Amino acid sequence: MSATTAKREPTVRRATTSKINRRHQIGWLFVLPFLIVFLAFLVAPLLYAGYLSLFTKGLATGTTFAGFDNYTRAFSDPSFRKGLWLVLRFSLVVIPLQLGVALVAALLLDEITGRLASFSRLMIFLPYAVPAVIGALMWGFLYSPSFGPVEQIASLFNVQAPFLLSSGNIFYGLLNIVTWQWSGYYMIIIFAALKSIDSSIYEAARIDGANAFQIALRIKTPLIYSALVLILIFSLIGTLQFFVEPQIVAPIANGSVTPDFTPNIYAFNLAFRYAQFNYASAISFSLGFVVFLAVAVFTFATRKRGGLFS
Repeated sequence: MSATTAKREPTVRRATTSKINRRHQIGWLFVLPFLIVFLAFLVAPLLYAGYLSLFTKGLATGTTFAGFDNYTRAFSDPSFRKGLWLVLRFSLVVIPLQLGVALVAALLLDEITGRLASFSRLMIFLPYAVPAVIGALMWGFLYSPSFGPVEQIASLFNVQAPFLLSSGNIFYGLLNIVTWQWSGYYMIIIFAALKSIDSSIYEAARIDGANAFQIALRIKTPLIYSALVLILIFSLIGTLQFFVEPQIVAPIANGSVTPDFTPNIYAFNLAFRYAQFNYASAISFSLGFVVFLAVAVFTFATRKRGGLFS
C-alpha cells in the first residue's frame, strides 16, 4: 500500500499543478484585453514621448540627439516655472478646500437617515457625474459678463458683478469650478470609510458623555485617516496636472488663460500650436517628475503617522 501510494503522489501533484496552470492561463486571458489597451494607449505613447524628449529638431540641423538638454532647458524655462508655481499655489488652496467640503458633507450625511440622506448624497455626488468639459462650459456660461445670470442679477440691483474669469479673478473662478466638480467624489470615499466603522464605538462615546460634534472630531475623523490621505494624494496628482478647466474657459477669459498658464497647457501649445514635439515631451516628463516627487514626499510625511502606506 505504501509503495502504491508513493507512486500515486507524483501523479496527483502533476494533476494539481496542471489545474493551477490552466487557471492561471484562463486568468491571463481575462486580463489580456486590458493589457493590450494599457500597453497600446499608455505604455507605448509614454515610451515614444520619452524617446522624443531626448532629441531636438531644427530646420537647419534636422533631428539631433540632445540627451537631457531639453530637461535642463525645461527647468530653466520661465514659462514652465510660472505655470508650475501657479499649480502649486492652486494646490495649496484647492486641496484643503475640497477636503474640508467633502469631510463636512460626509460627516453630516453620516448623521442623516432615511430618504433625505440618499437624495443628499446623490445631489452632492452629481457634479462629479457631469463630464469636466460640460461642467467647465456651464460655469463659463454662468460667469459670462454678456449673458450670464450673475451679470443679469447684478444689473437688477444696479451693481457691478466681478468677472471671475478676468486676469485678477481667474484663480478664484477656477477654484470654484474644481471644488464643485470633485468634492462630491471625495465625499463618497469618506462616507464609505465612515460606514465601515463599528457603530459600537459611537455608543461607547455617547455613554461617556460625548456629543455629536466631539464624536465627529475626535472619533470619526481619526478613524478615517487612511481615506483622507488617499484623497489628498488623488487631489495632489490631479491638481498638479491641471488642464481641462482652464483650457475650456480660455476662449471667454479675455486672455487670462495664457499659452503657458499651466505646464500641461504649455506642453499642449508647444506640441500642437508650434510643433515643438520634442520640447513638449520634455516639459511633460518634467511635470511628471515634479508630480512623482511631490507625492513621494507627501507619502513619506504621512507614513510616519500610521497613514495609508505604513
